[in-house]
Amino acid sequence: MSYIRTMLGDIAPDQLGFTYSHEHIVCRPGHWKDRNVDDLLLDEPIKSQSDVEIFKRAGGKAIVDATAIDYGRDVYAVQSISKNTGVHIIGTAGFNKSFLWDSLRPGSTETYYEWIERSSIKQLANFVVDEVELGMENTAVRAGQVKFGTGYNTISPLEEKTLRAVAMAQHITKAPIHSHTEVGTMALEQIVMLKEEGIDITHLSIGHMDRNPDTYYHLKIADEGAYLCFDGIGKVKYYSENVRINCILELVKRGYQKQILISGDTARKSYYKSYGGGLGLGYIIEQWVPRFIEEADEAGFDGKSLIDEFFIHNPRNNFTFKK
Repeated sequence: MSYIRTMLGDIAPDQLGFTYSHEHIVCRPGHWKDRNVDDLLLDEPIKSQSDVEIFKRAGGKAIVDATAIDYGRDVYAVQSISKNTGVHIIGTAGFNKSFLWDSLRPGSTETYYEWIERSSIKQLANFVVDEVELGMENTAVRAGQVKFGTGYNTISPLEEKTLRAVAMAQHITKAPIHSHTEVGTMALEQIVMLKEEGIDITHLSIGHMDRNPDTYYHLKIADEGAYLCFDGIGKVKYYSENVRINCILELVKRGYQKQILISGDTARKSYYKSYGGGLGLGYIIEQWVPRFIEEADEAGFDGKSLIDEFFIHNPRNNFTFKK
């Protein structure tokens, strides 16, 4: 039986609906909290919920919360937002990247770095399995994907360790697997390691592909069967929407429209409307989608059909547990 695991329980894949594939809803990353970087603390659940409500009113049905344990999850707060709004939210097991691992684990006197360093790959894998099958952080709220991350143009030994642990956990749980890439780098190297672990790359989505707007690179990743997550929508400080849309349409031209996911990675107060004036969770549906449809139609494609692929069909396929 196929299913998608949300923070409120398992649902049939066709119940998922219009989905953002990589967001952050409530999080207090220790690395940034210790440095008093307030913009990176999404620490007021009622404000986060207000933006989720905007998303729902615009037609959104589901959000993937990509916040792993080392990025300061608040499992119950996010589950409550799901209950209160009726929006499906998928939680994330696993890890982010070593850059963040200098903070203390909750309820522990050791840092994430120290914990990962002293643990075996099997021990870390068992931790991830438990987050999927039992619940995250001693709750009964189960994760719906597993995650690892790597750094900018490098994969540290401990990042490789978590990658292989997450791969082991994926074999056991059959959960979809997601990777963080720093500035869109090291995706092909990640794929090599995952294939060494026997992972079916069609179960993998790779984040932050629009931070590295290189069509040749994107095509090489798509050739491997992975989903490419363009999750920086609205962040013109990196690239204009024209650059992102052109990268997406280049993939579509080669027939890879079924491997594209779209989202905003809203991990700052300044990205949220309800925290004080950012574009917010409504932006993609309300403004980016109409623009994409217009540009896709002008390029000779059926823009509406592509939007259905990116936000409905592809998330449904990617986030389904494949037994």
